Amino acid sequence: MGCAASKSGGAKAERLSRWKATGIVALRDAKLKSFPDEVLELDRSVRTLDFTKNKLADIPEDISKLTNTQRLILADNLIEHLPRNVVKLQSLKFINLDQNRVTVLPDELGQLVRLERLSISGNQLCTLPETIGSLRNLLLLNVSNNHLKFLPESIGSCFSLEELQANENSIEEIPSSVCNLIHLKSICLDHNNVKQIPPSLLKSCKTLQNISLHENPISMDQFQSMEGFQEFEARRKKKFDKQIDSNVIIGSKGLDEGVDL
Repeated sequence: MGCAASKSGGAKAERLSRWKATGIVALRDAKLKSFPDEVLELDRSVRTLDFTKNKLADIPEDISKLTNTQRLILADNLIEHLPRNVVKLQSLKFINLDQNRVTVLPDELGQLVRLERLSISGNQLCTLPETIGSLRNLLLLNVSNNHLKFLPESIGSCFSLEELQANENSIEEIPSSVCNLIHLKSICLDHNNVKQIPPSLLKSCKTLQNISLHENPISMDQFQSMEGFQEFEARRKKKFDKQIDSNVIIGSKGLDEGVDL
């Protein structure tokens, strides 16, 4: 018994030492049902937490101790909500909560001002908090495969946003504030209920190269009649010409990608 306990203690010490040295706690597919207490002992040493494909249902409030965490990867678990204390992780740049059971995001999410990438596809969200507009450094927002009926008007304040993915929802219209996103390159809204898009979208978003609206009640005629369509088409063509010149493999949608209706 004493020998077994000694080995167990030695293994734990070795794990903690490795995690502290690398700053990376990777426990993918480790059959975890609860957040390991030993990870919380690492305090400021952690930079990346990766608990992909486990059975975690809760994230402890004490996660706030890991104040230097930059990447929080919790995909493929059973998580229903984020603790409000997650906002104390002020170094966070990347959150992945894909394929969980999250029904609501806390208003405090907007306090994570360094956040650059937020992916929460495959959950049960019906709304996004208005405070999402405070994420001024956000580059990517992926909220696909949820139950969203609309995007908040405040999304137009995510001034750095380059890519918006909201496929497989019930969204009926794109908020006019999206026209404020001057760095937006791609917007994907396949399988929604979008009937129209803001009339000045193509004119205002001068870096936009890709719009995907498959399986929506909007026609190509509506799209082509928008002001700024010709300029958009030129950007789209230039993008794909560059990919071909660089021998980049084009996906199954081929050159149709970019104006997908």
